[in-house]
Amino acid sequence: MAKDDKPVYTGIIEKDENGNFFCGEYLLDYKMVNSRFKEGDKIAIKSVIENSSDISHGKYPTKSKDFSLADKKKFIREEGKE
Repeated sequence: MAKDDKPVYTGIIEKDENGNFFCGEYLLDYKMVNSRFKEGDKIAIKSVIENSSDISHGKYPTKSKDFSLADKKKFIREEGKE
């Protein structure tokens, strides 16, 4: 039974002034974004873990390597758009 399919967070991939990819308050795995996604993609974050990096932990206390492109219909509904 796949009841755990509901994402932790759904949003758009952005890039900060330090070159970090993030979505909302979550830091995204840089290599994964670079190889499979692009800035502006709508994604669904499936799980998060604590960010152990001393450099970015203050800005992004949690990070994710478990995300995928969001279902466009669900994303639009969740964001309250047409």
